Amino acid sequence: MTKLNKLTLLATATAALLGSSIAASASERHHDIVIDDFFEIGGMSAVTLSPNGKKALWLESRWDKELDKSQRDLWLLDTKSGATQRLTFTNESESSPQWSPDGQYIYFLGKVKQESNKAPYNGKTQVFRIAATGGDMQPMTKEVEGVSSFQLSHDGNSLYFLATKTVKDKDDWASMRTKHSAPHYGHGERETNPLYQLDLQHFKQQLLLDDDKVVWEFKVNNDGSHIARITTEDNELVHLEGWSDIEIFNTKTKKNSVLADKQWRDQAPSPYGWLLGLDWQDDNNQLAFRIDFDGHPGKLFIANANATQAAALQVKPQGDVTLNAGDIQWRPNSDDICYRGSDHGRVALFCTDIDDGKQGDTRTVIKGDKVIGSYSFSQNGKRVAFSHNGLEHFSDMFIADAHRNRANAKRLSNINPQVDSWKLPQVSVVSWTAPDGSTVEGILDLPAGYQKSDGPLPLIVQIHGGPTSATPYALQHRSYGRSTFTAKGWALLSPNYRGSTGYGDKFLTDLVGKEHEIEVNDIIAGVDKLIADGIVDGDKMAVMGWSNGGYLTNALISTTERFKAASSGAGVFDQRLQWMLEDTPGHVVNFMEGLPWEKPDAYTHGSSLTHANNIKTPTLIHIGENDQRVPAGHAQGLYRALKHYLNVPVELIVYPGEGHGLSKYQHRKAKMEWDQKWFEHYVLDKPIK
Repeated sequence: MTKLNKLTLLATATAALLGSSIAASASERHHDIVIDDFFEIGGMSAVTLSPNGKKALWLESRWDKELDKSQRDLWLLDTKSGATQRLTFTNESESSPQWSPDGQYIYFLGKVKQESNKAPYNGKTQVFRIAATGGDMQPMTKEVEGVSSFQLSHDGNSLYFLATKTVKDKDDWASMRTKHSAPHYGHGERETNPLYQLDLQHFKQQLLLDDDKVVWEFKVNNDGSHIARITTEDNELVHLEGWSDIEIFNTKTKKNSVLADKQWRDQAPSPYGWLLGLDWQDDNNQLAFRIDFDGHPGKLFIANANATQAAALQVKPQGDVTLNAGDIQWRPNSDDICYRGSDHGRVALFCTDIDDGKQGDTRTVIKGDKVIGSYSFSQNGKRVAFSHNGLEHFSDMFIADAHRNRANAKRLSNINPQVDSWKLPQVSVVSWTAPDGSTVEGILDLPAGYQKSDGPLPLIVQIHGGPTSATPYALQHRSYGRSTFTAKGWALLSPNYRGSTGYGDKFLTDLVGKEHEIEVNDIIAGVDKLIADGIVDGDKMAVMGWSNGGYLTNALISTTERFKAASSGAGVFDQRLQWMLEDTPGHVVNFMEGLPWEKPDAYTHGSSLTHANNIKTPTLIHIGENDQRVPAGHAQGLYRALKHYLNVPVELIVYPGEGHGLSKYQHRKAKMEWDQKWFEHYVLDKPIK
């Protein structure tokens, strides 16, 4: 199907939706969505299929008001009967579940704190296991500083894990730092990750490798002959973007080799790439891994463990697909390397055949429009379980044949049955033409039962972060927008503006060097299209976003006065300040196409601070007190400009102890209620109560 035909079909589907009533389903669905419903939604992640495919695990996240946080527990499902069982009941989130090869045990990371405060019950992360039939969780490790990650051996007889060790530099100034230990220093101390092997037959532990490296990820091949690691010299996050390596340790010769990195450093569009995702093929020789870049398409490579200086095979996705996340997997008993890819608001599972070191055919594994989350294969590679977020449900588990092309999937779970009674928003894909002639898409949410004949609606433009990301074509009830507002009679547009993933490499890279301009024009063009179509009231509009969505909220209100209210969450205000303070400065360098002293005009143009005198929009500003990705100085600067110099209605809301996201129950609820009240007052003229 051509791209033009795709867009025509999308427009037709949207028009049909807007011209029809869903009164029949509304009569069955009686519940109006409210803010508190957000805290009743269970999330699903880390889907893990048992070796024989008869059982499946997942981590289910639930908000706990008393604990004031979201909590993850381990759940088990019978893939034939659908019967479920909760396995863990701690007040700390479990993570990283793995099946033992015989299917008898489930291993995972967890924390338990007891009065003795001694490992393994000192509140540090340890490896635990629990029987597949249920019961008490047993600690497998007892590291004083905890465990960062682990892997079971292919035969199930060994447990490999990364511990934590503090190392101090021995440079000329080390003695001064030791003498004056009260201050905090910029460098001189780091936490490294020695690798251990635990014999699960006799519970004897041995140190395999300790070279004072920080290890972000590791993977052992099936016969235990090679261990791949992603390493840096320091655990400060900036070292991971551009200064990380993939190393391969030969357990027999005890020699360590570093993969030649010319393809993903010197020959890459940016040197500031994040290595992630390691997986060995069954042949014990082919290692697959990923690298991601801010502003540029990520890449997937396959290297030869015995030829570390040779060029790696780059596996290229087809069409407009952008590689998504680092959970790449070789399908067992096959030559397929499998990965998730973003494609026009969907996230599909793809498998590419690797034949004699060359890329073969690529197939889409699951049929239909899907937003696939985590996935897992059975031991024989014939079945795949995965989570999927649809238009009428949040993430649930599905299962399908893994060796077929576009296989049908069977739904196995319904972890949010309350949603079956909700009056769901009408979710559709809309498209429009940007000023430069490019086609741009977005996700449009409309109130349940709305018909175009009902007249234009007030609009909220909700902008995704990243920007190397995309809003999915799926049901969402988020603290950053969607669902709550449509239930109150708003239309909500989530534009996948230039720089978003899943629309081709050019669409992604068009944003580089053009921030605060091209994507702003994309978004405004989408708003104008909805106004022209009679769906939106152009005099009743608000804009909101978090992270890059906050940055674009700042950009929009400093470009146009058309929005009557704004909610800017964790948004960059000044690009120079961002480069100076954020924990991943390569992000700024990529989009500005150079360092601040190399591209001063780009940093000036790309900063809303430069255009702040244009802001007239009443603005809410949200920020985490300890945000390292978008430090609080941006929010404070925007607040100062609006409050003290421009006389614009503004509220600055600082969330104590929070980082780049809001992890506390009370903070999430505060943000949602503030946004709702702010928009209702400044857009709909409702009185403040």
